[in-house]
Amino acid sequence: MNTDVLEKIKSDKETLTSWMDHMHQHPELAMTEVNTSQFIAEKLREIGSWEIAEGIGKTGIVASMTVGDGKRAIGLRADFDALPIQEDNDLPYKSTVPGKAHLCGHDGHTTMLLGAAKYLAETKNFNGTVHLIFQPGEETMQGGPAMIEDGLFDKFPVDAVFGMHNMPGLELGKLYYNTGKFMAAVDNWEIEITGKASHGSMPELGIDPIVCGSALVMALQTIVARNLSPWHNSVVNVGSFQSGIAGNAVPQSAVLRLSIRNMDPDDRKMVLDKVRLITKAQAEAFNCKVEIREGIPGTVLVNSEEETYWAAKVAKETFGENQVITDAHPYMGSEDFAFMLEKKKGNYCMIGNGDTYMIHHPKFIFNQDLLPLGARYWVALVENYLK
Repeated sequence: MNTDVLEKIKSDKETLTSWMDHMHQHPELAMTEVNTSQFIAEKLREIGSWEIAEGIGKTGIVASMTVGDGKRAIGLRADFDALPIQEDNDLPYKSTVPGKAHLCGHDGHTTMLLGAAKYLAETKNFNGTVHLIFQPGEETMQGGPAMIEDGLFDKFPVDAVFGMHNMPGLELGKLYYNTGKFMAAVDNWEIEITGKASHGSMPELGIDPIVCGSALVMALQTIVARNLSPWHNSVVNVGSFQSGIAGNAVPQSAVLRLSIRNMDPDDRKMVLDKVRLITKAQAEAFNCKVEIREGIPGTVLVNSEEETYWAAKVAKETFGENQVITDAHPYMGSEDFAFMLEKKKGNYCMIGNGDTYMIHHPKFIFNQDLLPLGARYWVALVENYLK
């Protein structure tokens, strides 16, 4: 293992930790991360040497640096939005904002990239151009497409782009890779069922959207179970069902929020068509009206083979063979980094967070021992890609 650079970055761990603590205490939701964006830009200005472009894709930032006469360019991406979940941890840096928290580790991801920014600015041990992409709105699948639409790769061209995410349940500090389809396409939909309100003692005078919605939840579960081969990967999840406020009333409406995930484009089309068909049929059967609000279309995250093998090779040379797994299983989770990989070659890998609560759990805690490791990984990619 190459330890010199890692030890230098570790010497800055107190600084890195303070940056993450600040972001963790002041979480902001997708596409509203104004203060977080300003904080990131402020730290980049303090570091120096980086050309900073703000407001890319609303609150996104790209920090660029060119050293020497090298023609190649590499992009490194980290996300920085939080979740609308109440944190349930007793931490000295616990979220100070009710109902909002960094429970996916995006504050840690951004800190790792800032740590790399600091080291690269101090050493400039590369020949070419680095673009650090600080991306908003990952949780809603908005930030990646917004930055691309705002000219991300036109204004800041790269030959390859790389991303990384922490993952509970994977061995702490190890890096996990696989080529091809690595994460699912997600479609976040909202279904509103409208019935007719009534007193609970006279249900015959009303049309109950809760009963209709309950039947719909069960019917949706047949899509994957009875239409897809067990060898195919798909998930239809109803994560929110909101209706009514009193036990003695038939409510007027119900709202269901769905997360639909697929690894195959043909499967995705079939599943989404079935959701539409079953929803309309159930509403008709219960004499309800229904509106389906379809979110931003998802896309499968596909790692390019050459860049994945190369990144894993660099990781092995940096951290040692036993710290790198090259046959990691794909995830049904989703990532809007997938949109960047549709435009550019690259890789998205996982770094183990150890035996902790899963991401999006109220008790999830990003292990801060990963901060210098993640920063070291980014530095290794830059120094090897831009030799």
